[in-house]
Formats: sequence, structure tokens, C-alpha cells
Amino acid sequence: MRTDIFARLDREPVPPKIVIPRMSSTRTALFGGTLAFYVFVVAAVLTDSWLVALDWKTFLFRPYQQWPGLHAFLDYFVVLGQRGPTAVMIAAWLGWRSWRQHTLRPLLVLGTSLLLLNVTVGAVKLGLGRQGPHYGTQVGSPELFSGGDIFPSGHTANAVVTWGILAYLATTPRTRRYLSLGSSALALGVGATTVYLGTHWVSDVLLGWAAGLLILLAMPWFEPMIGRAELAIFAARDRLRAYRGARAGAPASPGEDEPQPPRRPSDGEPPRRPVGAARSGRAGAAGSSVAPGQAKGTLAQSRTHHPVRSDRPPVTPAGNRRPPQSRQIAGG
Repeated sequence: MRTDIFARLDREPVPPKIVIPRMSSTRTALFGGTLAFYVFVVAAVLTDSWLVALDWKTFLFRPYQQWPGLHAFLDYFVVLGQRGPTAVMIAAWLGWRSWRQHTLRPLLVLGTSLLLLNVTVGAVKLGLGRQGPHYGTQVGSPELFSGGDIFPSGHTANAVVTWGILAYLATTPRTRRYLSLGSSALALGVGATTVYLGTHWVSDVLLGWAAGLLILLAMPWFEPMIGRAELAIFAARDRLRAYRGARAGAPASPGEDEPQPPRRPSDGEPPRRPVGAARSGRAGAAGSSVAPGQAKGTLAQSRTHHPVRSDRPPVTPAGNRRPPQSRQIAGG
């Protein structure tokens, strides 16, 4: 049994059974009610209703002046709703869980939710163009279509999504219940803090809560796409590993380890015999006797297939360089 401090760093031998949430009737009803609330808040701001009057009353009350002792703490607490720091923290934790559970689903779910958050919230922000409380020009005005990007609250929606995704990915009902309560309290606190600091209207925070909750409730609709993306990524990884293995096992050059095919003679070129066969053939010809009747045919055949090299020295323009053989004198 291992007792060192690194024993807990081992990957889980058998991944836990992950139950993927489905779009049940309860979840569908919650999605429909949240969507209706979202439309109601947008319509109330567009029609300059009592909700806009509540926005101005809360801002003119100036909560940051009523309880100045909380200001220093809440300046740091509101960072838990900023997209950059929270995304890094949650991605680090989910990356660890992905490695332990042998799956990419946690990271893919986080990426999908953040993409939906940026698209939906960003589109409404730019489309309505509402200014923040500190940039209001007329008391009682909704401050719409003025080039702002404050409605809905991005801090609030981001807090709902990034911290709520932990509850969505929980593997046990008890853990999901506790994480749901914790993430809800954190999202409510971040939204209220932005109202306290005067950076958002009350209606901004209400719409931010609804926007984040809509994304969490709609995530089961994107689970099939997430599953296909995970399979595609693993398939690409396997192909890359196979390619690297093939490259590592291949020879450095094709001429070193692989045998080369024999060269075929070109047209008009006599076929070449192996060196050993040629030597053995010459030795056999020297040691064998040829009948007189076969000498002429054998000589013609040898001239046809294997030209006989002349023993005469080559004659060059400078003359014969081979010294003449001395003639033997009879009786000498």
C-alpha cells in the first residue's frame, strides 16, 4: 500500500459512471419560465415602466455611501464574477477532473457554455446599448441605445454560468445539491455587489441572472454535439499517435535497410550474370574438353551471346605500347 504524498495523484483506474443530464419535463418548464421572465425584464425596460423608476431610486440611494465599510471587501469579491479569472480557475479544476476521469466532457461543457454566454449576452448588450448608472444623463430615462454595453450584467451572468457549471457536472445528487446552493448564493452575491458599487442597474442584474440560468438549463440540448466533438478529438489523437509511431519505426533512408529490386536490362543490352556464376562458368570452360564437331557451333554461340575479348593489345595512334615478345630460337 502506497503511503507517499503523491499516491492521490494517480489516475482513477476505472472512470466513474457519468450520468449526463437530459431535458426532462421539469427542466423544460424551468427553461420556459426563465425565458418568459427574461422577455418581461427586457419589455419593462424598453417601455420605461416602473422597473426603470426602481433602477433610478436604487442608484440615487447610493448604497456604497450608506455602508462604506463593505466597499473594500466587495471590490475584491466582485472579481468572482469577472470572466477571465473565473474561467481560468474553473478550467484548471475541470482539466484536472478530465484527466482523472479519462474524458474531455467537463472541458467541452465549459467551453460550450462560455461560448453561448458570450454570444447571447454580448448580442443583447450591443443591440440595446444601455449606459450604466454613473453615465446617466436624464433621471428616469432607461438610457437605451446610447452606445453602452451594460444591459444585461455580464458579471452576474458569468457568475451564474461558471460556478453553476460545477453543479451541472457533479456526479452524485448530493454533490449537485450542495454545489447548486453554493453557486446560487455566489451568483446572487455578485449581482447584488454590482448594484452596491453603482456599476449596474437593478434590471441589469435581474436580466443577468435570467441569461445565465437559461444557458445552464439549455445545456442538455448540446450534449450530443459535445459527445461527437469528444469522439472526433480522441480519433484525431489516435491518428497522430499512429503517425508518430510509424515515423519513429521507419528507416533513416530507403537505401540503408530496405533491399533494392534488381535492375532490369534495357533494350539491346545483353543480360548480366552474377559474378559467381561467371567465374564458375569460366572455370568449367577451361577444364572441359569440346568435341571437334561441336567446336564451331560452340564458338559461334559464344560469340552470339558472350562476345570474346581479343587478346591483341589495343592499337593507339602512338603505336603499340606493348613490348614485342621475344622469339625463341630453335636449339638455342
